[in-house]
Amino acid sequence: METVYSDDHRLQDGKSELIDGKLLPCFEMPRRADMILARVRAVGLGPVVAPDAHGRAPIERVHDAGFLRFLETAWDAWLAAHGAYDALPLVWPTRGMRQREPEAIDGKLSYFAIDAGTPITAGTWRAATTAVDVALTGAARITAGARAVFSLCRPPGHHAGADTYGGYCFLNNAAVAAQALRDAGAARVAILDVDYHHGNGTQGIFYARDDVLFTSIHGHPAQEFPFFLGYDDETGEGRGTGYNANFPLRWGAGWEQYAEALAAACARIVELGADALVVSLGVDTFEGDPISHFRLRGEDYPRIGRAIAGLALPTLFVMEGGYAVEEIGVNAVAVLTGFEGD
Repeated sequence: METVYSDDHRLQDGKSELIDGKLLPCFEMPRRADMILARVRAVGLGPVVAPDAHGRAPIERVHDAGFLRFLETAWDAWLAAHGAYDALPLVWPTRGMRQREPEAIDGKLSYFAIDAGTPITAGTWRAATTAVDVALTGAARITAGARAVFSLCRPPGHHAGADTYGGYCFLNNAAVAAQALRDAGAARVAILDVDYHHGNGTQGIFYARDDVLFTSIHGHPAQEFPFFLGYDDETGEGRGTGYNANFPLRWGAGWEQYAEALAAACARIVELGADALVVSLGVDTFEGDPISHFRLRGEDYPRIGRAIAGLALPTLFVMEGGYAVEEIGVNAVAVLTGFEGD
C-alpha cells in the first residue's frame, strides 16, 4: 500500500489548547505523524511518496470561499493585532446572537471556530492545504486504479465544516477527497469514520446529498466532543435522507460493542452501494488514549482493517485522530496491515 506524506505537517505546531478547564500543551502535535511514518517504514507497508499540488479549486468544491479567505489571512491579521503567539477565539455567537462575521480578527476567530482547542499559527494555512494535497493525491491514485492508499494527513480534518474549523481540524481532508472521487466519475462514495470523535464537519458537508454516504462510529454526543452532532436519529435531509448513519457508543465501549457497530456501518455501506470508500482513520479509540474513553486494544486494530477489506471497495485511508503518541503508529498501521491481510 502506498503512503502519501509531506513534512509540511510540522508547520502546524501549536503551543497550547484550552481543554478540561486548563490551558495545556496541544495533544495534536507533529510527533503524531512522525510516529506513524516511522511505523509505516518499519513494517515495510509500501512506498512513501510526496503529494502533488492540486490548487485551490478542489478545496472550494467543499469549503466556503469566505471561510478560506479567513484561514489564509488569519495569522497575518492576528500577528498585526496581538503578536507572534497562538491565535485562539474568545467568544461564540450562540443562541440569541446574530450570525454575522465581525471585522476584528478576535471576532473572526470566534465566528469561524467551534472550540478553543485549535490554535492558528504561522504555518497553519500551508500545513492544512498540504494535508488536503496529501488526501487528493491518494484520491487520484484510487481513481487511477489503486486498490488502497494511505494519506497520512496532518492536521486532521473531519471536524472542519464547510465554513468552520475546530477539533484540531482546519480543512476537511476526507470530504475534499470524497468530492474529488465523485468529480472523477465515482457515482457514489461512502465515508466510514472510525475516529473516536464524531466527524461533525463531514456529516454537515454531505447531509443533504445522496451521492456521498456518511457513516460514523464514535463517542456518544451526550457525553463526548463535539457534543452537538452525532446522534443516531441524524439520518440526512432532503435528497440525503437515509444517507447518514451514526453509531454512537457510550464511554467504556470495548471491542464487543465496537465490532457490532462496525458491522452495522459496513452493512449500511453495502446496502446503499458505493464505487469507492474513504476511511477517516482515527485510533483515539485506543484504551490508552489520553482524551478518549473507549477501550479498544492493540489486537483490535487489525480486525478493523479486515472488516473494511471485506467491503471489497477501492479504499482511501485518511489519517484523523489518535493522541496516545507512543502507540499511534502501531495502531494506525495495524488497521492498514489488517486490510492488506496482515
